[in-house]
Amino acid sequence: MNEGAGGLGRLGTIVGAIAAPTSLVTALLYYFGYYHAYWFFAYFRVNSTVLGFGTADYLMRSLDALWVPMTVTATVGLLAFWGHDLLRHRLATGVRPPVLRYVISTVAGLGFLLALGGLWSTFTRTFLNRVLALAPLSLSVGVSLLAYALHLRRTVATNATASDDHADSQSNAVGQNDDSAAPSNTDSTPNSGTSNTAPPRPATRPEWAALAEWAVVFVLVGLGLVWAANDYAASVGVTRAQRFVAGLSDYPSAVLYSERSLSISAPGVRETRCGKGKAAYGYRYDGLALILQSGNQYVLLPYRWTRADGVALVIPRNDSVRLEFGPPPSSLSGAAQHPAC
Repeated sequence: MNEGAGGLGRLGTIVGAIAAPTSLVTALLYYFGYYHAYWFFAYFRVNSTVLGFGTADYLMRSLDALWVPMTVTATVGLLAFWGHDLLRHRLATGVRPPVLRYVISTVAGLGFLLALGGLWSTFTRTFLNRVLALAPLSLSVGVSLLAYALHLRRTVATNATASDDHADSQSNAVGQNDDSAAPSNTDSTPNSGTSNTAPPRPATRPEWAALAEWAVVFVLVGLGLVWAANDYAASVGVTRAQRFVAGLSDYPSAVLYSERSLSISAPGVRETRCGKGKAAYGYRYDGLALILQSGNQYVLLPYRWTRADGVALVIPRNDSVRLEFGPPPSSLSGAAQHPAC
């Protein structure tokens, strides 16, 4: 019986009994979506917690944050499975022990260095932290390689034990046939001659040891992957914000009407008094673009927003304000860029 597979299967049963897979996946998607939204709006100096995002909002944003990590992880996992099948085939057909020992030593050494670098990077800043997600991936890959090298070593030991047992059984069968053909010696004693006792076999590990080992591997690899995905989600949020600013001039204009003056003094935003106090909405504000509406809040950005001194506007959505959308200012010319009420 394969102890590693048994321990892993038992661990999966226990985890499934504690946390339903659907709930666990939903929690992770919510987590990554939260960080995507947090860093996107943090680029505009807006705290995303004031926007009243719901679970659906975070789940939708998590897809943008996890698309690349899930694709890369699935591809690497598929290649790893194919490589393992190829190596298992070579083991079945008979790989020379020196070559196999070299492979196991190389995998174990590389895994140790990567795992050490990843663990070190969790406590202090190293050169691995300078590259996006490199430190957590170093931890996950290093632990995975160490676990795989140990699995290979145990597989080779198991195969060697099985081969010795098979050879001993054949030797005993031949010896029994020879004894039946030779005359019996009634004077022989149990202590005479050499002993044919085989060396003791290594004891099978208890189930709890295999379970604990796989649990530690799962936790370390899982934490490393979550750490990497978290860093990537933050990076995607900032990148999406930068792209939004780069294409801001092509976004539809959002003309804001308000019953009362909002005292908006952002660069490029023009306040116009409407109807001399007789209009339902007495003030109009041009030069704005809508980022999103969520949780009864409008998030607006001036077209002349800059990272150095730009401000974002969070306007409550109620009956005292309304929005009117039109073409971007870049498509208008002359007086059309500053219409009257």
